[in-house]
Amino acid sequence: MSDFLLELLSEEIPARMQAKAKEDLARLFGDALAKAGLQAAALETFATPRRLALIARGLPDATDPVREETKGPKIGAPQAAIDGFLRKTGLSQDQLVKRGGVYFAQVERGGRASADVLAEAIPPIIRAFPWPKSQRWGASSLSSDALRWVRPLQGIVALLGDRVVPVAIEDIVSGRTTMGHRFHSDGPVSIANPGAYVEALRAAHVIVHFSERCQIIRDGAARVAAAAGLTVIADEALVAENAGLTEWPVPLLGRFDADYLTVPPEVIQLTARVNQKYFVCADATGALSNAFVCTANIMAADGGAAIIAGNQKVLAARLADAKFFWEQDLKIPLDQQAEKLSHITFHEKLGTLADKVERVANLARWLAEEGIVPGCDPVLAERAARLAKADLVTGMVGEFPELQGVMGGYYARAQGEGDAIADAIRDHYKPVGQGDAVPSAPVTVAVSLADKLDTIAGFFSENEKPTGSKDPFALRRAALGVLAMIFANKLRIDLRDALLEATWRQPFGRQLDPTLLANRTFGELARFIRMGRDVAVDLYRQLRAQADDRAVELAEQNTKKLYHIVDEAMNFFADRLKVQQREAGVRHDLIDAVFALGGEDDLVRLLTRVHALQAFIDTADGANLLAGYKRAANLLKNADGADGVAAGTAPTAADAALLGALDVAEPLALAAVRDERFADAMHALAGLRAPIDAFFTDVMVNDPDPAVRAFRLKLLARFRDACHAVADFSKIEA
Repeated sequence: MSDFLLELLSEEIPARMQAKAKEDLARLFGDALAKAGLQAAALETFATPRRLALIARGLPDATDPVREETKGPKIGAPQAAIDGFLRKTGLSQDQLVKRGGVYFAQVERGGRASADVLAEAIPPIIRAFPWPKSQRWGASSLSSDALRWVRPLQGIVALLGDRVVPVAIEDIVSGRTTMGHRFHSDGPVSIANPGAYVEALRAAHVIVHFSERCQIIRDGAARVAAAAGLTVIADEALVAENAGLTEWPVPLLGRFDADYLTVPPEVIQLTARVNQKYFVCADATGALSNAFVCTANIMAADGGAAIIAGNQKVLAARLADAKFFWEQDLKIPLDQQAEKLSHITFHEKLGTLADKVERVANLARWLAEEGIVPGCDPVLAERAARLAKADLVTGMVGEFPELQGVMGGYYARAQGEGDAIADAIRDHYKPVGQGDAVPSAPVTVAVSLADKLDTIAGFFSENEKPTGSKDPFALRRAALGVLAMIFANKLRIDLRDALLEATWRQPFGRQLDPTLLANRTFGELARFIRMGRDVAVDLYRQLRAQADDRAVELAEQNTKKLYHIVDEAMNFFADRLKVQQREAGVRHDLIDAVFALGGEDDLVRLLTRVHALQAFIDTADGANLLAGYKRAANLLKNADGADGVAAGTAPTAADAALLGALDVAEPLALAAVRDERFADAMHALAGLRAPIDAFFTDVMVNDPDPAVRAFRLKLLARFRDACHAVADFSKIEA
C-alpha cells in the first residue's frame, strides 16, 4: 500500500472556482481509478490560489489479476475457424472451455502496477478538467487541440510513495518539486513523499488546507479588531473568498474617515466587501465603526503599515463615490424618481416598470381592503407600493444593485415617509431565498405579496412559465416567497381569488374593458369574474345586444383565458407547496389528496387539514380505513350506476352496523371540517374503521340478489363520500 500525491501548479486560480475544482478533481480521479480496477482508502483534496492537489491514501501496489474470456466458434465448426481463434488467443484447443455448444478462451492476466495506471490516467484528467473558464497559452495555443487550464499550468508533482510517477503533457513533465509562497519562499520546494506534502509547503509559507486558512482569517480578524475594542461583523462568504485569495493569510486592521459613517451602513459594508474584500467592524454598541479588516498574503517587515495605508487610500476613494451618490440621490424625492420608471421596460410583453408599479399598488390596496392582510391600512399599502421601485433609478442602486429596496427605505425615511412605508419599501423583495427573513409588518406583507403575485400572474399570462431547470424570471422563488408569507403570518387568503385579481390586471386584461359592455366599471366586472368563469361568460352573452359582437366575443375568449391562466398558476403553487412541505416532512400525496377535492384555496386551512390527515394516516385506524376505502373504490369503479342505486333493507348485522356508523360519522365529519376541526373530522372517520372491516369480512358485496347488491354498493358510495369530506383518499399512496 502507498499514498499518491498529485499537485497541479499554475498561475492564480480564481477563488470562486476552487471549491468546485476540488470536487471535480476527486470525482475524475476516483472514476479513473475505478475504471482501472483500483480503489484508494481515502481521497483528500487541496486548493490554494496557485495549486490544485490531491492525496490518495492506501493505494494497492497493483491492480488485481483479471480473467478475460473471449467467445469463440461453435463446437463442430470448421477446423480453419477454430485454428484462427487459437492463433488469436495463443491457446491450444485442449485449453479452450466448452459451454453451451461454444468454445471460450479464458486467459488470466496479471494485475498492472499502480504507477503505470496512474501515469496513463493523469493526462486525460488534466485535459478533460471542467473549468468554468479556461485558456490556452504559449506557442501551442495556436492549435485548438492545445492544453487548456484555468490559468497557465506550470508544473506537475506526481509521487507514489517516494517515487515519481512519470507524467508528461505537452512540455510539462512531472517531478517532485513545486513552488512555495511567491514572496516568502526562494527556489523550488522538494516533496519527499505524499505524507510530507502539507508540512513541506507550510515551511515554504503555503497553507494548503482551505479550512485552516479560513480559521486563521477568522481568528486573526477577531484578534486585531478586539485589540481596538471592536468586533468583526461575521461574513462567512467573505472568509471563504479571502481564503481563496491567499496562501499565507495575515489579517490587518485599517481605518477610514468617520465622516463617511453618515452614509447608510449597508453601503459602507457593500463598498468594503464587494470592491475590496474587506470585513467591517462594529463598536461596543453594535454600531458600524470606521474600521475594516483586510487580509494580506504576506508578513510585511513593517508589520503591515504600508499595506494598511494603501488599502485605506483605496477604500477612501470608494467611500467618497458612495457618499456622493447618497447625497445626490437625497436631493430628488422618490415620487420624482418614480416618474422615470415609465422609461424602463419591465418586460416587452408586460409593459414598463411604471405599469408594474401601478398594478402592484392597486393589488396591495385590494389585499388591505379585503382584509386579507389584517391590520393593513390600504392608503399606506398603496403609497408604499408606488414608491417601492423608485430607488431602481437612483445613482446608489445603479452602482450597487444589491441595495435595491434597502436604499429606497433610507430615501423614504429621509423625505419624511412614515416607518411603515419606509420599512415596506426596504423589505418588499423579501423573502429572497431559504433562510431569509419573512416580512410580518402588515404594509410590508401587502406590498411584498402584491409584487410577487403580479410577477407570477404576468409571466403566466404571457406563457413565460418555468420549464425544467430553467426559470429566468425567478417565478419559483416568488411562489415560495408567497407561501412563506402566507404560512408565517397565517393569512386567510383565497389564493385563486388573489391570482384572479392579479391576472386580469395584466396587459391582456385590457380585452375585458367594460366600456365595451354598457359602461360597466372595471371593478364591477371584476366582481363578476371572481364569481366564476361561467358567470362572467354569461354576462358577456347577455350584453351582446348592447355592444359590438366582435368585442364581446373577444372578451369571452379572454375570460376563458383568464381562468386557464389561474388554473395553471394554482397548479404551479401546488407543486411549490409540495417542494416546500417535503422539507418539513409532509407527504406530497396528502397535499394532492386535499387539493383534489377542489375549492380549497385557503392554504393555511389546507395545510392544517394535511397535517391532521398525515397524523391520522400514520395510525393503525388510518391505515386500515385507507385500505377499506381503496377496496370500496375498486368495487364502485367496476359497478354500473353505483351512485344512483336505490336504498333497500340491510339484510345482515354487518350492513346495519356500517349504516349506523355512517349515520353518526358523516354529520360529525362534515361539521368538524366546516369548523376547521380537522383532527376531530379524522376521529369521526376513525369510527368507520371497525364497521368497514367487518362489512368486507362478513358480507358479499356483489350479492346475487340485485336489491341487496344495490344496497351494499350504495353503502360503499356513502362510505367513500364520507371519506371525501376530508380528502380524496384515492390520491393517497398506500
